Amino acid sequence: MLHLLKIDLKKLIDYRTFWVICGLYFFTLVAGAASGMEFLKWLGRTFEQFGQSININRIPLYHFPDIWQNLAWSAGLLKLGLAIMVVISITNEFTYRTIRQNIIDGLSREQFLISKMLTNLMLSAISMILIFLIAMVTGLIYSPTLDFPYGLTGIGFYPAYFLEVFAFLSFSLMLGVLIQRSGLTIILLLNSYLIELIIRENIDNYFPQTVPFFPLESIMNLVPLPFARYAFQEVRDYVSLGSIAIALVWTFLFNYFAYLKLKKSDI
Repeated sequence: MLHLLKIDLKKLIDYRTFWVICGLYFFTLVAGAASGMEFLKWLGRTFEQFGQSININRIPLYHFPDIWQNLAWSAGLLKLGLAIMVVISITNEFTYRTIRQNIIDGLSREQFLISKMLTNLMLSAISMILIFLIAMVTGLIYSPTLDFPYGLTGIGFYPAYFLEVFAFLSFSLMLGVLIQRSGLTIILLLNSYLIELIIRENIDNYFPQTVPFFPLESIMNLVPLPFARYAFQEVRDYVSLGSIAIALVWTFLFNYFAYLKLKKSDI
């Protein structure tokens, strides 16, 4: 397995676009988390100019345990950057015929796909670890009190975040293998949520029970939107086992469909 990962990484290491996109992605994760509290402070100063006051310490965006879910959900919005990198990586294999060379050199189609899946796993793990460290450091800085183990409530969203990223990267990998053209695949990827939303809205009135089973919806349900709690609305503050099961099934299907296409493709 490690050998297959090294094969794929060797192709990416010398690819400048890989470093640019991944660098921007991880920089945005860090900068977004670091600037959030500054935004709250600016908001407080703005309210003061209008003769009103707002105590930002009463908005526990960066306090334990809220920070776990808040950052996991926010970081999930940025996974599109990694997904675009995955699309470029797999479509370049077809454009420049490197996949053909890999097969000629003795790599099976299954091993080729596994190498891509391992890269997706690595990117998902790095992203999860980085977000976890950001949440831990930020929480330690801004939490008014440190109450453990209560402060660790919600840490289970990070394995869910890992699955969210890996599932979406698997979806991107499948699109790249099916279409094999980077521009068209990226356009479809960018519009995938909108396409699913249109389909979902048209059947929601007839079969509302099917909505959680839509692929992208199931991925987003792994870490639900947390900020409604600050408007005194009820939110799901735990990881649903049902959401995990549905996302796991779709993740398997994404990779399996990619395998079926790759197996039948004339490369």
